[in-house]
Amino acid sequence: MTDHDFMRQALILARKAMGFTSPNPCVGAVVVKNGEVVGQGFHRAAGCAHAEVEALDNAGPRAGGATLYVTLEPCNHFGKTPPCTHKIIKAKIKKVVVGCKDPNPFVSGGGIQYLQDNGIEVISGVLEKEAQILIEAFIWYTQHHKTPFVIMKCASTLDGRIATAAGDSKWITNEASRAFAHQIRHEVDAILVGSGTLHADNPSLTSRIAGVQTKDPARIILDTHLTIKEDARVLTQTSTAKTIIVTGPDVSEEKRALIEQKGAWIIDVPLKEEKLDLNELMIKLGQMSILSVLIEGGSRVAGSALKAGIVNKMLFFLAPKFLGSSDGIPMFEGKGPDLIKDAFELKRLTVTRFDTDILVQGYIDI
Repeated sequence: MTDHDFMRQALILARKAMGFTSPNPCVGAVVVKNGEVVGQGFHRAAGCAHAEVEALDNAGPRAGGATLYVTLEPCNHFGKTPPCTHKIIKAKIKKVVVGCKDPNPFVSGGGIQYLQDNGIEVISGVLEKEAQILIEAFIWYTQHHKTPFVIMKCASTLDGRIATAAGDSKWITNEASRAFAHQIRHEVDAILVGSGTLHADNPSLTSRIAGVQTKDPARIILDTHLTIKEDARVLTQTSTAKTIIVTGPDVSEEKRALIEQKGAWIIDVPLKEEKLDLNELMIKLGQMSILSVLIEGGSRVAGSALKAGIVNKMLFFLAPKFLGSSDGIPMFEGKGPDLIKDAFELKRLTVTRFDTDILVQGYIDI
């Protein structure tokens, strides 16, 4: 087996904790000696042992003279846990193979250098792109002033409609697509919708996957005038995740107190062109240690988010259906560009089939 093979095993281990480690990144590690895996581990949650520590403890004395494969550069600083580099040296590891360097510019490369200074051979950049995609939200948050990585999910007919003119949207996509969407909900820190979606669908905004333990994301509702009803599901359902209502200025203090009594958090952001300033909201969410946000809002929220320039990644689910008319609800609301050259363009494109549905994924350079 090659370095790539063992790194893939480490990446598979890391993915087991997707959704549970924030604000830390997902990391996996394997210890290999004489071509055999003698230890493995992954970071399970913030405050728990790092992947390297789990793998080395699992290997025990067999770690001596072995090679450690780890998806992210080992830390060389004290945080909630001691530096992993110290553990690696103490275990007498001979060689370390790293997927990607630490994205924090203040510490990037420091762990690798410390290991090399202590006589350990280090190879970096093995399956680097895969390792970076695994922690793309952590990388963005670390390198962009602690603002969240934003994913927008849209589900439409082939003619670009997210609902009929009567507002019916159940269900455009099939069960396989919806199951994948719930997996994305589990993996992100927060899910965001507008008050239009709230009133039309009264959604739960939870993560539900049959037979799988999941984590609910924080629920963020854009509600400029605080129109949410007291019996809305996001306020009354049983969930460990918090509900955050985002309002503009001059909302009713009486209504505010009533909603806060339901356990919701209310945060105020200023208006920009008579809409909530989404850039200011991203700053506030980042200050709350929210690293990733999934936008599932309607056409108004989707259009506003794109125009605000906060979207990093797009998930377009296309179902093999079409309304064949011009009166359905479009994917995005608002005025678009006059010229095609000014259209949004997705980079690093992937296309996946979910039974009869198609998922197009890509990134927006912002």
